[in-house]
Amino acid sequence: MITDTSAAHRPVQARERLLEAADELFYDEGIHVVGIDRIIEKAGVAKATLYSTFGNKEGLILAYLQARLERRQTRISAAIAKAKTPRDRVLAVFDVLSAYINDPRFHGCADINASAESESGSAVEAAVQTSRRWRRSLFVDLVRDAGAKDPEVLAGQLELLYDGAMVAARVDGSADAAKVAKATATALLDTALGQ
Repeated sequence: MITDTSAAHRPVQARERLLEAADELFYDEGIHVVGIDRIIEKAGVAKATLYSTFGNKEGLILAYLQARLERRQTRISAAIAKAKTPRDRVLAVFDVLSAYINDPRFHGCADINASAESESGSAVEAAVQTSRRWRRSLFVDLVRDAGAKDPEVLAGQLELLYDGAMVAARVDGSADAAKVAKATATALLDTALGQ
């Protein structure tokens, strides 16, 4: 088998290596603690490659957050697609959360972690808000499809459960946090749907 090592393929490979290194280091240690030199060393690329690919460290942070959002969207979309009823589609989000929390690499919510380190009005804060708006919109759509009379209120409650489970799992080490959140979400849904 011949491997194509042409210049056209190298930037993509370097970009992926940089994102992989950033994902590991930013998520495990924090976005401000980890310097560019550690990322380029782990990725095995030149500093100029990082700058030509992402512009600067903030550009890399934004790409890291976007990649994590896209992976989360893929996982949640797949779980929702397997659910049989609108109610089950809502609860599937909490099943995905449970798998995430129980992953050995779990270090809390990347968005919450990045938000804690970002300045008000920064591009990083805006990226975190984009992720949160997506999740809120998802919950609104799912509970509306399930028949909730006030989808905005119920979606807000579910979002608080989701966030609370994430924080409890990280801060308290509660491996059951997502299960508790799902049980509470089930009770909220049953009440809202008159079941």
